[in-house]
Amino acid sequence: MSQPERVLHVVVNMNRGGAETLIMNVYRKIDRAKIQFDFLTSKKGSFDEEIKSLGGKVFRIPYVSDVGHRHYIRSLSHFFLTHKEYQVVHSHLDKMSGFVLKTAKKAGIPFRISHSHNTSSEGSILAKAYKWYAGRHIFSNASEFFACSEAAAHWLYKRQANKAKIIKNGVDPHHFHYSEDVRQRVRERLNILNGTFVIGHVGRFNRQKNHEKIIEIFFEVTKREPQSHLLLIGEGPLKKKMEQMVRTLGLQDHVDFLGVRSDVHELLQSFDLLLFPSLHEGLPVTLIEAQASRLPCLISEVISDEVDIGAQLISYERLESNAHLWAMKALELNQVRKEGQGAWFSPDYDIHTTVKKLQNFYLGLHSKRREVVP
Repeated sequence: MSQPERVLHVVVNMNRGGAETLIMNVYRKIDRAKIQFDFLTSKKGSFDEEIKSLGGKVFRIPYVSDVGHRHYIRSLSHFFLTHKEYQVVHSHLDKMSGFVLKTAKKAGIPFRISHSHNTSSEGSILAKAYKWYAGRHIFSNASEFFACSEAAAHWLYKRQANKAKIIKNGVDPHHFHYSEDVRQRVRERLNILNGTFVIGHVGRFNRQKNHEKIIEIFFEVTKREPQSHLLLIGEGPLKKKMEQMVRTLGLQDHVDFLGVRSDVHELLQSFDLLLFPSLHEGLPVTLIEAQASRLPCLISEVISDEVDIGAQLISYERLESNAHLWAMKALELNQVRKEGQGAWFSPDYDIHTTVKKLQNFYLGLHSKRREVVP
């Protein structure tokens, strides 16, 4: 029996972020007798043990912010030169993929995939300049270009965006069927009273997700609907600052910080509204999951309309609008959710479609390699 084709995915860590969740959604359903995933990371991740249980390997090298540019490049070079078994490298580092793909090309790896998951870079001016420099190496070193949306393709690839394959952030719609029983069970577990208007958010506590705006909006909501509750799922560098903001506004009894969770599919059932005033996004998996769960979503207009799968659950508001306007729209969107999963769910966002597309692509690369080997 032939061995599966091993694809090396490059990420900072395999925590429960959008790109990482997509990779795991694919990994769980792909035919692992034909395709196996391994991971080159820089930090420990919450998915590491599951990856190993599925037959994958998790390698670790120090990240550039911890050891500096030269040490990071040396670590990449050493890894690729000592792991000649990889013929396919799939990098999910956005602009930082430039360094990964350049090093992989030098090591003779024939297939090098750049995958754009965002529409902007985070960090200081210096950090953004460094990422810009890294991104300049993508075009000459990537053999394939992927993006989660047209907007993400245009951001990373600019005039070369038409070369990108759009890989939708698929989810399993059956996993997110709305159930009133699940809703009540989750609310009881969280000590949320019946009739409470629950607003939720899923995302890392960083500048991009705009938690300060979320809390400001929720504060305005409580002025008009005192029986309201905010659930914040995730971790990140700005979490303590947001906790202090909640205390300053006297919202401690109305806000729960739930941390990183493996039961997001159930927690979404307990929400009445998903609030997403992000400063920038590629195409958030959470918004696809929310629509599969029949959950109304209020999002910033900077997020691509590609995220709307036609379920009439997405509402937009301008980032510049004040918290009062956001709050009024949030209250208007509070509605009774219906059981089950509708026929409207777009097959483009079904994880089985995503898996089939990627599996065929990877196997196609395997065939190409056999054609050029004498």
